[in-house]
Amino acid sequence: MNKVWLVTGASSGFGRAITEAALAAGDVVVGAARRTDGLADLVAAHPDQLEALTLDVADTAAAQAAVADVVARHGRIDVLVNNAGRTHVGAFEETTEAELRALFDVHVFGPAALARAVLPHMRERRSGAIVQMSSMGGQMSFAGFSAYSGTKFALEGMSEGLADEVREFGIKVLIVEPGAFRTGLFEAGRAGASADSGVYSKVGETRGFVSGGDGAQPGDPAKAAALILAALESERTPLRLPLGDDAVTAVLGHLDAVREDVVAWEKRARDTAFEE
Repeated sequence: MNKVWLVTGASSGFGRAITEAALAAGDVVVGAARRTDGLADLVAAHPDQLEALTLDVADTAAAQAAVADVVARHGRIDVLVNNAGRTHVGAFEETTEAELRALFDVHVFGPAALARAVLPHMRERRSGAIVQMSSMGGQMSFAGFSAYSGTKFALEGMSEGLADEVREFGIKVLIVEPGAFRTGLFEAGRAGASADSGVYSKVGETRGFVSGGDGAQPGDPAKAAALILAALESERTPLRLPLGDDAVTAVLGHLDAVREDVVAWEKRARDTAFEE
């Protein structure tokens, strides 16, 4: 049976690549975006498989109605892909509360609202998958990305707990952790930035990396999308899927560094119980 997908941020980047891969597999896709004109060509080419849905994921009140509409018209949602997002660069000290809250709205509260909306339908059918598009920045962080990574850490923590809760209902959760892919994430009009005092030199280096990196990233979104579909079809879908040579190397290196820290203090850390 062909699947029904709900993909957010479907008009560009990973969202569009995943949409195209699902269409090629013969599935039905509801592609959600704040501006759906970027999907017009795909809708014209696949009128029986693709629908465009105007949705701002930061508007969490709209999530329930959007999911109810898709289920009413298609009978189910087999795969939810929480992909909509944007990058943000700024020193921790110089990132405002408003900027941080806006980022959490898009990367945490929006995906959470959509996941809550689809779960009753998936539980009833005892099948389904939720794909959470995170980042290698969901496993580690560095200067300039504290706010961005904070949202992705939160998304991953929630998703790990969610996966444990819904496994008994036959529902899969896949956390995708891409490195640098040619998605337009670093486009000047999409990359958010906090005010820059120039105090933090390493943040300045990150700003330069982001502003000069668009269009030169090594990762191919189409190959990423193909691997995501393969992981979902696998008998043992991984909880986390780093994507790209850079992401795999960085995540493995980060895990080694965490282990090194834990082992260095292991004996004293264990010896913190009350004396009996």
